[in-house]
Amino acid sequence: MSDTVPETEIRQGAVEAEAEVEVALEAGLKGESEDAYDPAAPAPLNVPRTPTGNADVDARLERLGDADHLATDGHIEVYEDVHQGLRDALTALDARPGPPAPSPSYGHRS
Repeated sequence: MSDTVPETEIRQGAVEAEAEVEVALEAGLKGESEDAYDPAAPAPLNVPRTPTGNADVDARLERLGDADHLATDGHIEVYEDVHQGLRDALTALDARPGPPAPSPSYGHRS
């Protein structure tokens, strides 16, 4: 008596295993599997954003959360928008009139 498995049984087992893999892959691609993990799917980073007290800046920082639901190639648009908004907020700070500049001192005597 031989302990070896006939070659036909090996082939049949390989064909069945291959068929199971194909069914599993197709189920995953069609979204039929609820537990399937998609590493390329967008996932929130859940980075806490501390309010700054400046409404314009806080609104721009909150906009960063929009990138959480986008694929990586969609992040650039959000980042550029936030960057431009923050630059505009800084420029607006420079444009606001501040206290008058100190007058020159005329007390110099030569």
